[in-house]
Amino acid sequence: LAARLGNTPAADGDGQRYRGRGLIQITGRSNYRQCSLALFGDERLLQQPELLEQPQWAAESAAWFWQQQGLNELADADQFNSITRRINGGLNGLEDRLQIWARARAVLCASSS
Repeated sequence: LAARLGNTPAADGDGQRYRGRGLIQITGRSNYRQCSLALFGDERLLQQPELLEQPQWAAESAAWFWQQQGLNELADADQFNSITRRINGGLNGLEDRLQIWARARAVLCASSS
């Protein structure tokens, strides 16, 4: 997993340094680098990963990931499981997510009568 995320050996502390941050939980050295290049045009997130804890960058990193992963198309096609796989790498916690999605959808899609 560490190699897949672009982290260096465990002794370097990359796993903790580049842990999930932001609204969509950007994780791993390579994702931090890609996100940093997209948001800032440089690699500042590798030196300051805590920036993703600030509201502006937490939201912008999630928007970047959403767009970069092509999640709008999946959302438009109601492909909840595919979106979950792209964000989370699998379907763990799917039942809880489906329940939360059903509640959110009921609120977001409620008619304004």
